[in-house]
Amino acid sequence: MSFENLNLNTQLRNAIADLGYTEPTKIQEQAFSSIMSGRDVVGIAQTGTGKTFAYLLPILRMLPFSEQKHPRVLIVVPTRELVVQVLDALDKLTPYINIRYGGIYGGANLNKQKEMIHNGLDILVSTPRRVIDLGMVGALKLKNIQKLVIDEVDEIFNLGFRLQLIDIIDLLPKKKQAILFSATMTEEVSELIQEFFKNPINVESAASGSRLENIEQIAFEVPNFYTKINLLNYLLQEDEDMSRVLVFIKHKYLADLVFNEIQGMAEYPEESFALIHSNKTQNYRLRSVENFKEGKHRVLITTDVLSRGVDIPNITHVINFDLPKEAEAYMHRIGRTGRAENEGFALSFITKKDAEILEEIETLMDYEIPKYEMPEEIFIESKLLEEEVEIDEITAYQKLGSKEFAPGPAFHEKKEKNQKVNLGGSYRRIIAKKYKKPQRRYPKK
Repeated sequence: MSFENLNLNTQLRNAIADLGYTEPTKIQEQAFSSIMSGRDVVGIAQTGTGKTFAYLLPILRMLPFSEQKHPRVLIVVPTRELVVQVLDALDKLTPYINIRYGGIYGGANLNKQKEMIHNGLDILVSTPRRVIDLGMVGALKLKNIQKLVIDEVDEIFNLGFRLQLIDIIDLLPKKKQAILFSATMTEEVSELIQEFFKNPINVESAASGSRLENIEQIAFEVPNFYTKINLLNYLLQEDEDMSRVLVFIKHKYLADLVFNEIQGMAEYPEESFALIHSNKTQNYRLRSVENFKEGKHRVLITTDVLSRGVDIPNITHVINFDLPKEAEAYMHRIGRTGRAENEGFALSFITKKDAEILEEIETLMDYEIPKYEMPEEIFIESKLLEEEVEIDEITAYQKLGSKEFAPGPAFHEKKEKNQKVNLGGSYRRIIAKKYKKPQRRYPKK
């Protein structure tokens, strides 16, 4: 099927043609008619399959021109980066359409966001908490919302915004179309659908957790953190095909450490590396992503803040410096490469402690990742992080404050002066003789 077969108007067809797209992805094809029907829709699709266009195209097709100020479409996404991503997609699809849209998120000027909403919007893209913030002060009116889109709902729950999302749904009109997209169908997502969706249409582009066929995956067995840095440096020096590399690290402080260590290991060109995590300012994060897209940075080091939603084209390699805590997060990470049916490469550095999560990942994908030993040229570091130092197992009675702690009697000999001997009455007589009878301060009357 081509986009010509979809019920698009001329303005959207021209925008799609300008972008050079000819055929919709599977999820775009399935979701278009379902959303156009007006019924609630639940979509399950892996990252990189075009979910954003899948819901924007039918919404823009059905949204008539209006001069009302209050937004008619609310799109809720988990992160600030994804807000910017959706706004960028709207920019691409609306050059020939008179539609007002804007995005709000935490960390930005609240008064400017209030002013933007006051000037009038048709489509509002937001993170969950900022909807609540502006709704509570009366700056945002939700009574005219006709369509609610919840994108990456599983990640919204992972970030702890479940209650805020439910509050938002309660504030919206009862009569509306609800559209939900998720990469995985967790128990929490299923409960949300059962409670708030009315007989939804289900569309699915691929089974949740199915392996991404166009991404080659390998794993290197590495003993410790600093040896991982040596391996990363070796790969970047030896493989010229690593021209746009995304490196995922599990903690912010470790991301800072890798960023500082790797830059001094070889004479890399200036600005070869960039660093993004939640402690960085929003302007810095957006600028780093743009520079990475434009090729100014060869390597972008980040935490899972960039594992969802953000579309960075032509990423050649994804490196899992650390494996994530959840198997689904691994799928989102490697999905940053091999997008739009291009080939991609995903490399993982694994230690002995990763055995359990690695087994979960391989079970989810129903695929065993090939394991390789490190090249002989890699120097194995003896220096360890504090968390890598093995601690001898402590038994229960040795744990301070544990219920099983029972110190028992002491076994050392007491000093002679501290030994108590029951001397009976003779002892009292000796004391009385030594100290005699105490004299009264005043004579007895």
